[in-house]
Amino acid sequence: MLKTEICELLGIKHPLIQGGMAWAATAELAAAVSNAGGLGIIGAGNAPAEVVVNEIKKAKTLTDKPFGVNIYFVSPFVEEVIAGILEEGVAVVTTGAGNPGKYIQAFKDKGIKIFPLVSSVALAKRLERTGVDGLIAEGMECGGHVGEITTMALTPQIVDAVSIPVIAAGGIFDGRGMAAALCLGAQGVQMGTRFLASKECIIHDNYKESLIKAKDRDTVLTGYHGHYVRVLKNKLTKEYDALIKSGASEEELEKLGAGKLRVAVIEGDCQMGSLMAGQVAAMIKEVQSCDEIIQEVITGAEKTLKNFC
Repeated sequence: MLKTEICELLGIKHPLIQGGMAWAATAELAAAVSNAGGLGIIGAGNAPAEVVVNEIKKAKTLTDKPFGVNIYFVSPFVEEVIAGILEEGVAVVTTGAGNPGKYIQAFKDKGIKIFPLVSSVALAKRLERTGVDGLIAEGMECGGHVGEITTMALTPQIVDAVSIPVIAAGGIFDGRGMAAALCLGAQGVQMGTRFLASKECIIHDNYKESLIKAKDRDTVLTGYHGHYVRVLKNKLTKEYDALIKSGASEEELEKLGAGKLRVAVIEGDCQMGSLMAGQVAAMIKEVQSCDEIIQEVITGAEKTLKNFC
């Protein structure tokens, strides 16, 4: 059976973490991934603390396996969210868009492991010094907020730069991707986009259908320097592009994009909603259960590694 260092560290069967996607990564998805042997993650996003706490409580009724929460440091509720996580207790927190440094001791006191997302070697080194348990090296192939380096180039550089476990994220869809990440020195993978097309994910069926229909060049980066987001092309991205070409300010761009993820996830508006998705979206052909997805990925990775070792 395919096992790595993070399996024991996180108390999971398979070295696979589900991405903490805002609005999409609810208790239902996190619990299903954890029940299937991976590590499910609840995406806190910009949600108020009471919403996140309720999701944690719900997840505890759906699984007795370890799961975590992704903390988005740009959230106006981040302090309250962290307080709620510490109160409720989870196995792991993944973090993005900020430095978890001042909270690390509080997490450790509660036995919570900390895995920040990083998109550069410099950030990886800095966070290792703060005492985090591992890092998620996220390449620009991923959906949502992205960096500037690809997963294939970023992962081995971070692996060589730090002495703590590294998880590879971005552009990983199946066992071949997992095998490649392990060969680059990663101890596991994080997958987000593929789990959007899972039976347990609560996103609107229109969103899932858009993923299934996606072609290889159907994702695009929107935003501005330091704030790029990868989404599927639609009417919203065309309007966004037109605004950029007209010399619109960052405030105008932010106004157009505000609330559009909810429009896609909840309302199913695939023209004016923000359909966050990674470049592997084109590989999605059907909606599967989380258990089917994980078993397929692990079996594929084992077969790939066996054939080339």
